[in-house]
Amino acid sequence: MRKVWRLYALIALPLVYIIIFKYVPMYGSQIAFKNFIVTKGIWGSEWVGFRHFIRFFNSYEFWRLLINTIVLSVYSLVAGFPFPIILALSLNYVKNKLFKKSVQLITYAPHFISVVVMVGIIFEMLDPRTGIVNSVMKLLGFPAINFMGVPEYFKSIYVWSGIWQSVGFSCIIYLAALSSIDPSLHEAAVVDGASKIQRMWHIDLPGIMPIAIIMLIMNTGHMLDIGFEKVLLMQNPLNIRTSEVIDTYVYKVGLASAALNYSYSSAIGLFKSVINLILLLAVNKIAQKTKQASLW
Repeated sequence: MRKVWRLYALIALPLVYIIIFKYVPMYGSQIAFKNFIVTKGIWGSEWVGFRHFIRFFNSYEFWRLLINTIVLSVYSLVAGFPFPIILALSLNYVKNKLFKKSVQLITYAPHFISVVVMVGIIFEMLDPRTGIVNSVMKLLGFPAINFMGVPEYFKSIYVWSGIWQSVGFSCIIYLAALSSIDPSLHEAAVVDGASKIQRMWHIDLPGIMPIAIIMLIMNTGHMLDIGFEKVLLMQNPLNIRTSEVIDTYVYKVGLASAALNYSYSSAIGLFKSVINLILLLAVNKIAQKTKQASLW
């Protein structure tokens, strides 16, 4: 440790972050099994077991929240997972460095736009009166549509705006993986007369497949962990039927309601975390059984 103390110094800050924000909060997870009262504290509150979990499972909102969350997560995963790979493969064959860097800058710049600004941009573009999308539709002879007021459009707007925002940044890891592929493989393929498509299929894709599998496993581990910020900002009374997910419900029950119910919201959050853990372990096990790359 004395010889490589600089490496320990580098890892100290992330380690402290994980301990404070990941492990310490686990102590508070026990309020999901208690009738938590702030004045009595965690240890002083009454133990009620699985009462809050049963209440959530029997509630009118359970199936709607679960279905909305799963559909939105699967939609995001299926639609968004291939695009960074396709973009990375395309950029890998671009010879013009200026064009390549310009495309990279344009595609990953939206990643640094805050969620609030991003939702504001979405609202402006889809505004029924002044939005550019409806303006183009009017020019083509189609009636204006209040996209944010139609429940069926919410998931597509959420997913495709997310893909636009994250595709460039997500492809960086695949570009790094492509750069580690032995150039002699491509040279031999060119000599044998292989086209670019054939080189992508037989050299590049197998080369980045371990990274892709790892990313798929990690994304599956966050299947129910959508986050509430963007969904909450895009919600309105018209689309609430399809936009209410577990994270927004936990926020409203635990922090935004008149009668704050910390135990009930903690039980819902813990249920979501357990399901995510089960999915992560299951997908990782499947990857191991099929002789693919895995987290462990």
